[in-house]
Order: sequence, then C-alpha cells, then structure tokens
Amino acid sequence: MGTVFLIILGTSYGLLSAAGVFTVLVAVGLVPRFAGKTHTADYAVLYEEMVIFGTLTGSVLTVFYRYCQFGAWWQGRFSQHTDLLLGIGVFCQIVFGLFAGMFIGCLALAIAEMLDSIPIFARRISFRHGMGLAILSMAAGKLCGSILYFLTELHRTVK
Repeated sequence: MGTVFLIILGTSYGLLSAAGVFTVLVAVGLVPRFAGKTHTADYAVLYEEMVIFGTLTGSVLTVFYRYCQFGAWWQGRFSQHTDLLLGIGVFCQIVFGLFAGMFIGCLALAIAEMLDSIPIFARRISFRHGMGLAILSMAAGKLCGSILYFLTELHRTVK
C-alpha cells in the first residue's frame, strides 16, 4: 500500500514540475518568438511538440539513468575503436552544448523582456506600495532555499 502511495505521489510531483516547465515556456512566449524570428510560423506546432519531446526525454533520462547509459552500450559494442568513440562523444557534447546554450540564452532574453511587464501589471492591479518588499521577499526566499540546499548537502544525495 505504501509503495502505491509513493508511486502516485512521485507521478503527481513529476507532472507538476513538467507543468511548471511548460508554463514558463508558454508565459515567456519562447516558441512563438522563435517562429516569428525565423519566419516559420507554419511550424510552430512542430516546435511545441519538440519542446515537449525534449522535456519528456530529459525527464526519462534523468529518472531512469541506470537504464539509459548509452555510452556504456557503445563502449561494449565498439570497445576496439576507442578513438572513434572519443570523437563521437566529443562531437555529441559540442552539438548538445551549442543547442543547450542557444536555448538557455533565448530563454534568459525572453524572461528579461517579460520582467518589463511587471511594473505594468503592478499598475493595473493597483499595487502601488510594497513592490520593493515583494521583490526583496522573493529574492530572500530564493537565497534561503539555496543556503538550505547546500548546507544540508542535498546535492550529494543523488547517486
């Protein structure tokens, strides 16, 4: 019974975190921005599907890392071609780093542009006093969470 509860709880937490990722991407308008800048609006649905596929693939590779060790599989199959494996690995890291860097850069720029809308939103809802305190509270919460994360060494518990 306890295992079933943990499975349901873990699945629901996973769904919530995935929904958070998709919500951020939708809120900053990253996919429509890509489609608009590249003049490929006809492929916007394909872009959205690729974002979902990439997020799901990353989640599966992270959760089931023991069963997704492609490097060990390649090494077992082609152990006599060490130089070839090293070259393929370096090439894959370069390609992944290039695309991950482009994605993170575009996401950071989209979030920075979204921050321009905070004062407009605050005026619309008549939130005149306390904006500085609200931002300071968010930053303090982030700081406390980071300190707690590193002091309790939660980053070392993942094996």
